[in-house]
Amino acid sequence: MITRRLFLKTLAGGAILAGSMGGYAFGMEPRFRLVQKHYAVRTPRLSALADKTGRPLRIAMLADLHACEPWMPEARIKHIVRRTNALDPDVVVLLGDFVAALWRFKIRDVPMATWSRALGGLDAPLGTYAVLGNHDWWVDGPAVERHLTQAGIPVLENQALPIDLPQGGRFWLAGLGDQLAVPLGRGRFRGRDDLEATLSQISDETDPAILLAHEPDVFPQVSSRFDLTLSGHTHGGQVRLPVFGSPIVPSRYGQRYAYGHIEEDGRQIIVSGGLGVSVLPVRFGMPPEITVIEAG
Repeated sequence: MITRRLFLKTLAGGAILAGSMGGYAFGMEPRFRLVQKHYAVRTPRLSALADKTGRPLRIAMLADLHACEPWMPEARIKHIVRRTNALDPDVVVLLGDFVAALWRFKIRDVPMATWSRALGGLDAPLGTYAVLGNHDWWVDGPAVERHLTQAGIPVLENQALPIDLPQGGRFWLAGLGDQLAVPLGRGRFRGRDDLEATLSQISDETDPAILLAHEPDVFPQVSSRFDLTLSGHTHGGQVRLPVFGSPIVPSRYGQRYAYGHIEEDGRQIIVSGGLGVSVLPVRFGMPPEITVIEAG
């Protein structure tokens, strides 16, 4: 029999548990947790490159910084940079959304000069490269690109670059323009992406090619010529529940490209859970992450 005392104790316990979970989701996970997520990717071209160099290519991927206080202050960005450098990546890729667009839950923005200078401390022998995200364009895309360039970080927009490895061999790194760059109203956007023009710049069919695309929704159109696509944007839904996954995903494909390593028709994409927050300052079951890929 359920007594009044037992009912009230159960109700109080549930309220305490709910309050604790809410406090963790709002106060702890988005601001203080930082995990490393590791993936191994194999394709014939990447494996051939690894045979030449003696080991897989190590890529560190950072996505969706959304630099603002109190959620992503300068000190946390510097901490992320130190943690990334400690992984000894061969190359670092930044998947866009460096800034937080119009958002009522921030106290103030971290100045572009501040966060870009911190990211300039990323150290990889093959360099650090970036693409812009939708938030960057909604705020000031040219200014974001200018600050990244001044920090020594090239921004790739519909551009593919050959990167030579000191041990021999090379791979292509391509960056796609943002797909949601220009809001048109009523949930419609005009993109700056040109996948065909980007692909056409890759001149050698035997070299592996990696595509950086802020939003993963382009993946169904991505050619198998790209060995791997890397994306951000979704934040993994920010809330990820066992069995059910992420209740809300900013993608027209829903859960399909919400998070993680996905393979379709022999093509592979990795979607990062990202680092910052947007819409609501909450993360639960999807802590901020540094994504590490061993490609080869």
